Amino acid sequence: MILFRKLRRNRLLKGKTQRYLTYAIGEILLIVIGILLALTIDNRSQEIALRKKEQSYLIGLEKEFQISANKLTELIRVNRESLEGAKTIARYISGDLPVPEETVFSNLLYRAFAYDIAYNPNTALLNEMINSGSLKDISNPELKVYFTTWVAFLEDIAKQEEELARQRAETLSMFRGSNYSIRTIFDQTGVSTSEFGLSVRKENRSNLPILADPAFENNVLLFMSASYATEQNHYLPLQEQLTAILVLIQQEID
Repeated sequence: MILFRKLRRNRLLKGKTQRYLTYAIGEILLIVIGILLALTIDNRSQEIALRKKEQSYLIGLEKEFQISANKLTELIRVNRESLEGAKTIARYISGDLPVPEETVFSNLLYRAFAYDIAYNPNTALLNEMINSGSLKDISNPELKVYFTTWVAFLEDIAKQEEELARQRAETLSMFRGSNYSIRTIFDQTGVSTSEFGLSVRKENRSNLPILADPAFENNVLLFMSASYATEQNHYLPLQEQLTAILVLIQQEID
């Protein structure tokens, strides 16, 4: 009888131990599952927050780069106008066209050399992202490459624009002396009255003799070369890059 009682007690104890172990393992599994669920929910929440932040950046960048693209389109137009004006002057110099009237020549000079060419894109948001380290929030690796190289691209263009401005200044400097007249150009293009409130002179010094000046021809040709290089080697590639950036941004926007 005593033996049977001991066996029964041992079985009961063994059963309690097994039930306890089962319960303990169940508790541990519930804790682990709870932790994993919490981590999953937290990670998901972080992903949603990051995606929302990225979307906000992308929407702002799309507007910024679209404005920059529009500015570049207008700048290309102005540069082409200047180049075409310089080309016509070169044809007068070379004798391909008969000597123009003074008013026609004045308008050509103004068309070719009056406007500075300088690209001024909108980069406020992109600069803020780069400076704050927020560029890492952009998930598309191709966009990241475009954004990180954008500043260097603009710096290269600025150097070319400096060369173009120098060639323009060299050409215009020929009108600073006593041989030719900037006033004639201003009077005959209407700048004297519209911009400076000056009356038009009854007689103006002719600038037509400059067409026979070899130094003027050299300056015009160098300006044309710089203007052509600015568009073909810098503005058009930049325009392609802007188009590619905008396409990628629009693909990433939900």
